[in-house]
Order: sequence, then C-alpha cells, then structure tokens
Amino acid sequence: MTPNSQPQKDKVHAMIRVDHAGEYGAVRIYQGQLDALKGSPCEETIAHMQEQERVHLATFDKFIQDRHVRPTALSPLWHVAGYAMGYLTGRLGEKAAMACTVAVEEAIDEHYAAQEETLKDMGTEPELYKTVVQFRQEELEHRDIGLDHGAEQAPAYALLTGAIKRASKLAIFLSKRI
Repeated sequence: MTPNSQPQKDKVHAMIRVDHAGEYGAVRIYQGQLDALKGSPCEETIAHMQEQERVHLATFDKFIQDRHVRPTALSPLWHVAGYAMGYLTGRLGEKAAMACTVAVEEAIDEHYAAQEETLKDMGTEPELYKTVVQFRQEELEHRDIGLDHGAEQAPAYALLTGAIKRASKLAIFLSKRI
C-alpha cells in the first residue's frame, strides 16, 4: 500500500473509529463503577483511571474531527452498555469492578498491540502510532491497578473476566465496521 492510498486511509479511519469508541466505552464503564461505588475506598482510584480515559477520548475526538472520520454508529449502544457493565460490576463489589477493569484492559492491550504493529509496518502515521503506544501503556497500568486492588479475588473471576473480554472483543469488531 502506498502512503495515503484509499485502502490505507480506510484502515487508519477504522483504527481511529474503533479507538474512539473504546475510549468512550471506558469512560462510561468507569462512570458506572463510580456511581455504584460512591464513597468506597476505591472511588479515587477509579476516578483517576476515568480521567486518563477522558484524555484518551479527547485525543481520539480530535483525530475524528481533524481527519473527518465517521464515528461508530453504535455510540448510543456503547453509552448504555458501557455504563451498565461498570455499574453492574461495581454493584458486585470493588473486586468485581477491578476484575472488569482487568478484563477490558487485557482485551484493549491485544487490540492496541495489533494496531501498534500495523502502524509500525505502515510507517506513515507517526502521530497515531505514538498515541497508540502511549495509550497502550496507560491501559496496562489500569490492568495492573485492577490486579493490585484484588481483581483476582472477585467471585467467579475467570467466568466474569472471560465474559467481559468476549464482550469487549465483540465491541471492537463491531465498532471497526459499523
């Protein structure tokens, strides 16, 4: 693919669209958790992670605007589904909320790792590449925070994280295309 070819442009637009959707979903997940866990010891930690996700979202908002990328048509669904996932896991307790964080961030790590490799191979998107590398590291920090806060002690941890990872991967698949 030559730089700025239509297939390359389409691929980059799909990356920006799905990353924007993912960061939007993450903000909504953390909002649901904050509402469910108001006054809990982990409230400040969750608020910190949400603030980082807000910065990520603002960055992808700018990519969407500057490059005239069509956002996913699924944003209304992610608005509700992200919040519901966060709220429900928060209602299950702090450890379940942290298990949700671990599961989502592990799915996002795989996603960003693949994008990082693709962008590196393309060699024509240094700003997007740098953003993906930085945000991937911050998402891994969130995963580690979840683990440090007892995520693996959540009831039915393997079942919970497995379901959330599958849901996250489905959201990624759909947001690239729709």
